[in-house]
Amino acid sequence: MAKIPATAVAASGLIGGYGVARWTKKRPLGGVALAAAGSLAAYEWNRQAGPRAAAGLTVAYVAAFAGSHPLAKKVGAWPAVFAVAGSVATASWAVTWRVANT
Repeated sequence: MAKIPATAVAASGLIGGYGVARWTKKRPLGGVALAAAGSLAAYEWNRQAGPRAAAGLTVAYVAAFAGSHPLAKKVGAWPAVFAVAGSVATASWAVTWRVANT
């Protein structure tokens, strides 16, 4: 079975969580998708980079979710979601790449 990088899981969780909530019109269902992807990403971050990195990236994931709401009022919902997903993906890649290459 092919592994999906935690970076992709985290970005997909933010995008997919919003997409599920929007298209089903059930915000809790979007929250389930967001939490499931976040949990899987956190597990992989812990495995790849250790508990401190996993904790920091999990905080970034939750902060990105929270920050997307006020950002959406300025730039629109989808641009905000893509922006925070890109930010989390970049942070995830930087942390896991640095650990893997030291």
